[in-house]
Amino acid sequence: MKPEFDREKFKAVVHYLCRHAGNDFGKIKLHKALYFADMLHFIDKGQPLTGVDYVKQKFGPTARHLTWGLDELAGDGAIRISQENYFGLPKYAFQALREPTTNRLSDEDRALLDEVLRFVSDYSATAISELSHNEAWHAFEIGAVIPYETAYWLVPTEITDDDMVWAEAQMREHAHAG
Repeated sequence: MKPEFDREKFKAVVHYLCRHAGNDFGKIKLHKALYFADMLHFIDKGQPLTGVDYVKQKFGPTARHLTWGLDELAGDGAIRISQENYFGLPKYAFQALREPTTNRLSDEDRALLDEVLRFVSDYSATAISELSHNEAWHAFEIGAVIPYETAYWLVPTEITDDDMVWAEAQMREHAHAG
């Protein structure tokens, strides 16, 4: 079942990220912070934080409605969007003009967003984009929606000897049953 997109919660998350992100946070880092927050929330709670679709693009997963959310927040006077030249490319900067309304976000949600902000802030936009080129990103064509279930691909797994013994027993059982 496809998660439902919560427009108001999405705007609250974007506003929170804009308020608490550092000055080096442009659109690329904002897309990646949203992606990691939604996927980590899905792993922990079985449902995404916002339900926005993430689309495979050249520089990693992008939140389908980010431009809409930013425009809504700017139109409401919650944030200011500016654009600067960054080595010949446009770089967007976001400044919160007022504190975000957090009634749509639980304490756990805010803690997750703070953790994701710290993580994403440790990388350049290029490095965080490359990091988001994970197995889920590689599995789909450019323009495809990346399903939330692929969040589990972010978690490293290790196959133990006990796992192998169990798998071999399952194979023997199914071979004899067939």
